[in-house]
Amino acid sequence: MSPQNPHDDYPHPSSIHVTKVMKANKRVDTKPEVAIRSGLHKLGYRFRKDFVITVSGRNCRPDIVFSKKKVAVFIDGCFWHSCPEHGRHPKSNVEYWRKKFSRNKQRDELDDRALTASGWIVVRIWEHRSVEEATEEIIRTLSARS
Repeated sequence: MSPQNPHDDYPHPSSIHVTKVMKANKRVDTKPEVAIRSGLHKLGYRFRKDFVITVSGRNCRPDIVFSKKKVAVFIDGCFWHSCPEHGRHPKSNVEYWRKKFSRNKQRDELDDRALTASGWIVVRIWEHRSVEEATEEIIRTLSARS
């Protein structure tokens, strides 16, 4: 008997088009991630990307990791992480999306707590922020760790 899919308790997106679009979304190397990494790299910063950090029994996967300074950076998409400024919830399949966004928020909070409890500093950057603002915040955080 195969294990039950944890996502079977809610309806899946009904439209073939929506399913296709969702599958096409990248998990890594999104435009905001690439732009911020490029900005940091041009300034001489070296880091790991999409690096798994196992803490408190959780596998956390920040977008940018400065392992020596223990700084984990997440670039949060406005749609997927329900940005208070730009996040919009779809009008169809409302229950599916409500649960999806709720799980994303819960995962983010659990990751933040686990990393922080293990001595990491977590930086969360909304995708709509400028590359300059994002890199400045990351650099300030790294400098504070010195």
